[in-house]
Amino acid sequence: MTRLNDLYEVYGQSPWIDNIRRDWLQDGTLARLVEQGVRGVTSNPSIFAKALATSTAYDDAIRHAGPLEPEALFETLAVGDVRNACDVLAGVHQAAQADLASGRRRHGDGFVSLEVSPRLARDTEATIASALRLWNEVDRGNLMIKIPATVEGLPAISEVLSHGVNVNVTLIFSVDRYADVIGAWAKGLRGAIAAGHDISRLASVASFFVSRVDVAVDKLLPDGDPRRGTAANAQAAQAYDTYQRLFDSPEILELLGRGAQVQRPLWASTSTKNPLYDDLLYVNALVAPETVNTMPDATLDAALDHGRFAASLLLDTTIRRAEASRLDALEPEVSMSEVTAQLEREGVTAFVASYEEVLTTVAAAQSRLT
Repeated sequence: MTRLNDLYEVYGQSPWIDNIRRDWLQDGTLARLVEQGVRGVTSNPSIFAKALATSTAYDDAIRHAGPLEPEALFETLAVGDVRNACDVLAGVHQAAQADLASGRRRHGDGFVSLEVSPRLARDTEATIASALRLWNEVDRGNLMIKIPATVEGLPAISEVLSHGVNVNVTLIFSVDRYADVIGAWAKGLRGAIAAGHDISRLASVASFFVSRVDVAVDKLLPDGDPRRGTAANAQAAQAYDTYQRLFDSPEILELLGRGAQVQRPLWASTSTKNPLYDDLLYVNALVAPETVNTMPDATLDAALDHGRFAASLLLDTTIRRAEASRLDALEPEVSMSEVTAQLEREGVTAFVASYEEVLTTVAAAQSRLT
């Protein structure tokens, strides 16, 4: 048993890894991580660009791909990696579905996420079409399609879920938007029921970006201010309180009674950006049942080595609500509504930039290898 196994079995949180590489699929690294307790995988274009630039594992596929445009080639490579990662996680997924069916858990697990093009973040219909196409191309029941929680993304989330497609809602920065995401999820499940889908097999997570909140808020506070490094976990505490409240509402209890899985909060961007802060600031503090923490390599290694999950701020209701109240102490220097709106704008822009970067990297590899 590892600390990651304890994180799931004792505390009810699923550790996922925020990385995917073809060489990990080929040399068994991902399979070994699963043996150590990793229960899911997230990916994004920036991760793929790094893997492509630092590995020769894609060279043969690029040589034999033919004269594809860089975007089409990127998608072909990404779909192949995600499909193979889904197969590595298939055992976790099947066991989790058995736990769900038995009533031991209220959610599945063993998912791998694939993102729709960030270029579509403001285009509802194009996002829907891309999500459904990618779902069919990967053709695995433990795939999750990542859709951003922009205003334009919310109706896409509902529509894609209504087709029986698992959704990872990404780029959530505010608790208000998180409540909107839960509403979009519920609408999607009602649509899935109307369409005759088995909602017990329909999974979703709501990905709350954590560390970026502290990066933004800390800039607004003076050096040495004790409120620095507190906003992100305080907002996550408020989000988890929102999860517990809304998932105990009559509307959602009715869906759960019809076999729906809960839509778990997922803590993303959990590496510590400030070297003065604890390396597991956004891991140890955010342990709670029915949540996910997706960690980059170094953070996952740290959690395996010295995670202290009993230190969580979320397990005790009184402690959690006291932590959430720290947000009130940020005023007047900090307006969280302004900070989170800016983070969403920057997040969409950064994701588009990373997507353009990966296309440039793919094009360079094509020139070098063909």
